[in-house]
Order: sequence, then structure tokens, then C-alpha cells
Amino acid sequence: MRILGFSKKWDKLKQPIFTTFRYRRKDAELGRDWHNGETLKIVYHPRHEHEFLGIAQVINKETKQCQMITEEEARADGFEDVSEMMDFLNPKHSFDRINKLTLKWLAPTNP
Repeated sequence: MRILGFSKKWDKLKQPIFTTFRYRRKDAELGRDWHNGETLKIVYHPRHEHEFLGIAQVINKETKQCQMITEEEARADGFEDVSEMMDFLNPKHSFDRINKLTLKWLAPTNP
């Protein structure tokens, strides 16, 4: 089971279904990008002593250009607007493709 980490305990993590944006995996051409139906271990601080937040499943994956992210999507993801979201994601990638993942908690631990 792969790990999907968050660097912040976003309010969206309290919802039964939530979205997150992730760049395409480096090994995507080998079929290892995120995919519908995949079950993931959700953690806080993935690169440190992480805190387990629960198990979630990808229920939808939509690939889009970063500059096509809407204000509504950015706010639903926890940002004030798209500009703040792009600053967080890394402005040098603004023309890259990104995956919008919709996740459903299967077994949350109350993030």
C-alpha cells in the first residue's frame, strides 16, 4: 500500500470525501501513477516521523493542466485562491499536468 502524505492537517481531511492535487509520479510511464480504486495509507509529515491519519481510496483521478485549476477547486483544496495554491505547489510547474485526486476515507483516525 502506497503512502500519500500531507505537510499540513488541512480541514478538508475531516470530510468523508476530499480532493488533493499531485504531480504525475516520476515512474508514471511504468504504470505506477495514481489510479482509480487504489487504496492509500494517508499520513501527516511523510518525510519525518509521520503520523498515520487513516486509509483512503482514490475514487476519481482527473489529469489537467495546472493553469486550468479553478478558484473553486483551489478553495475546496484549502487555499484562499489559485494564486496561493500555485505558490504552494511550486510556480515553476505552472504549465505542467497535475492529477486531481478525489479520495474517500475507508478508515480515518480523526485527522
